[in-house]
Amino acid sequence: MLSRTADNLYWIARYMERADTSARLLEVGSRISLIPSAHGYRSEWDSLLQASGMAEGFAKKYGDPVQRNIESYLFFDRDNGSSVASCITGARENGRIVRTALTAQVWDALNVAYEELRALERRPRSELQQSRLTEWTMRQAAMVRGAIDATLLRNDGYNFLNIGYYLERADNTARLMDVKYYVLLPRVDFVGSGLDNYQWTTLLRAMGAHRAFHWAYGGEVTAAKIAHFLILNPQSPRSLTTCVAGIANHLGRLAKLYGQETEAQARARTMLAGLEGETVDRIIDEGLHEYLTRFIGDAAGLGLAIQQTYLSRAHA
Repeated sequence: MLSRTADNLYWIARYMERADTSARLLEVGSRISLIPSAHGYRSEWDSLLQASGMAEGFAKKYGDPVQRNIESYLFFDRDNGSSVASCITGARENGRIVRTALTAQVWDALNVAYEELRALERRPRSELQQSRLTEWTMRQAAMVRGAIDATLLRNDGYNFLNIGYYLERADNTARLMDVKYYVLLPRVDFVGSGLDNYQWTTLLRAMGAHRAFHWAYGGEVTAAKIAHFLILNPQSPRSLTTCVAGIANHLGRLAKLYGQETEAQARARTMLAGLEGETVDRIIDEGLHEYLTRFIGDAAGLGLAIQQTYLSRAHA
């Protein structure tokens, strides 16, 4: 496969997963904002921007992190490369370029998402509830992913799509956890409190993982259980272990297909071995924020290795 075709497929997946995450960030913020803001809690909306890496771009354009401005920045603002509008437009454009590498069902899912987005952009903002926007985005992302899984040939193009999905999801899971632990919980004495547990439950709901968590663990929601579920549990669809295992699997398929191992395969195996040998106690001893920051850096290094080995151009 040509590197530019692989690149387009990889970024279709990354953009759709990123759109889904921007919607989930809005979901987290709107749910957490219902908590009374006494006792000097930090701005939940500013926290989302800090943990997602969007704070600087937002501040330059809007200034104060009030809810309506952040909704605009995360959903509609095309100056923000990670907004829902930018990501769905980017995914559809990449799909248009490699139209012949996609099934009709995948292209239709991308195109419908784009056309419905344009219709939403024409509607007065006063008519658009935040919950409707987030639900719409998550539904479109699920439809594209479903069409890919149901109809595409399991060839190298399918591998590049899945590498994009898993890499983006790993980064986003780590960032969503960091929103909760590092920025939303303001003081160490809140750990284990009712506020702490409410925020963890809110995070699980926003990630669509609340019921799966209770199936896996039952009982009380605790930071240690959620850290295990979202980092180390291979049964959890969003866990870092699941995502890195998926990347390693699809990179392994590419190595077999092309008859060559690269730095990308080696990095993925190293990351997976580190996760499989990790424990929640060691993560908490290191500090959850510190661990997640280190993981995000490692994931970025893996993404760079994939880009340099297989793909043709740089993206944000």
